[in-house]
Amino acid sequence: MDPLNNSTAQNIHGGSNMGFLYFVALAYCFIGLSAITARFFRSMENVVKHTRRVEEIDPCTNTKIVKHIKVWNYTIADITLLAFGTSFPQISLATIDAIRNLGNLYAGGLGPGTLVGSAAFDLFPIHAVCVVVPKAGELKKISDIGVWLIELFWSFWAYIWLYITLEVWTPNVITLWEASLTVLQFGLLLLHAYAQDKRWPYLSLPLSRSERPDDWVPAETASYKDKNTAPYKYSEILEDEYGNGSIVDIFSVHDGNRDYEYQNLPDNDVAESSDQTRDEVPEGDDLLSIWKQQFIDAFMLESPESRKLNNTCLRVAKAFWQLLLAPWRILFAFVPPYQIAHGWIAFICSLIFISGIAYIVTKLTDLISCVTGINAYVIAFTALAAGTSWPDLVASKIAAERQITADSAIANITCSNSVNIYIGIGVPWLIDTLYNFFAYNKPLKIENAAGLSFSLLVFFATSVGCIGVLVFRRLTLGAELGGPKVWAWVTCVYFMLLWLIFVVLSSLRVSGFI
Repeated sequence: MDPLNNSTAQNIHGGSNMGFLYFVALAYCFIGLSAITARFFRSMENVVKHTRRVEEIDPCTNTKIVKHIKVWNYTIADITLLAFGTSFPQISLATIDAIRNLGNLYAGGLGPGTLVGSAAFDLFPIHAVCVVVPKAGELKKISDIGVWLIELFWSFWAYIWLYITLEVWTPNVITLWEASLTVLQFGLLLLHAYAQDKRWPYLSLPLSRSERPDDWVPAETASYKDKNTAPYKYSEILEDEYGNGSIVDIFSVHDGNRDYEYQNLPDNDVAESSDQTRDEVPEGDDLLSIWKQQFIDAFMLESPESRKLNNTCLRVAKAFWQLLLAPWRILFAFVPPYQIAHGWIAFICSLIFISGIAYIVTKLTDLISCVTGINAYVIAFTALAAGTSWPDLVASKIAAERQITADSAIANITCSNSVNIYIGIGVPWLIDTLYNFFAYNKPLKIENAAGLSFSLLVFFATSVGCIGVLVFRRLTLGAELGGPKVWAWVTCVYFMLLWLIFVVLSSLRVSGFI
């Protein structure tokens, strides 16, 4: 046998083995993202439920009124904390890719490819999941159609704007002012959505808001909250990671249809009674004991519920999964308890861990592309987009299951797509263009702008088909999500086919086949 051919065959075989190992490592990183998601959502819940206390005098009864006004408007919370937080894996990956390319006149393609692929994953597979998760016959519609239309407009405009910058104004080049305008438009989205929520004249659509139920999230879905027990007296990680916990309540900022709670109280009873209406906040030793419990839970392979299972195979499978998660759970146990500073410290620490995983993912992607020869854009459109969109999928599925309306489930999808462009692509481009402007006085060049532009066109065309079906369901069934199971599954399959069309056409284009 020819020694040269034998050596080549061995190199190919070795490359295949290494490629497989790198793919396994990449999948394990995505498992890590799923593990941090529970803790991230728990911290987000505490952030969005933060209230401030306001005391007023009732002129009629001359008694004090104690109001606990929510700091976060629910529309702004959906767009910022929820959409930004769930999109943070993609955003951090794109930012890391931009920092790695500092000093290079050409932008990295990994970040934009992942973000466009993630937008397609958000719009098609996540909508497909949300349509079928409600119970058979249960209909869930968007109550504030005006806010959704505003979010949808900015989501579509984000991709139109991206195409204009790539192909129309300055083909294959991104200037500093284009990158700056891209980031600035996220602020305009926030302002416009808030104006629509508050029904500001001239800035809002003249659409009425459907009557929301008193319980935005049904009380039975939050039954874990024992009124006689302090909310921090249970194991947070164990509940979250076994699926019994309360990450479902990241949307409980929408509880009720009021912006505040109030009580009419005599002067001498104000302080005492109002304190009883707030959740107790642990301090000192309690916080240390909670943090200690996080590490104890991280080493546990079985929950009390798993021990009650009669099926041995199922128990073993659950224990194996927890063993697989154990290294991540031990690492994430270092995240401080979410009760500190209204959850902000845990929120920020969770984002730091997500950024660390994103950095590892970028390195693994480079290695996979090197040893297998697969175009990095193809990996970004498929594996990276699906893996980093896991928090989006979890968040929207939870909302579709637990909320009475479809607002947050669908808003998370549309807002995440906007965040992907305005922040996820805008910020990395701004970093690179600023550096190139001051270092070389030259703009940022896009190496595969044609492939990215083609993907945008395919995404735009398929997204029209997706939104059209949602509108059709609203007109015929009266709701975007749920309904008869047969039609729900037909819609689900249709959305998945749209995603496959996007992935296949985009991959063929960037690989040079079409």
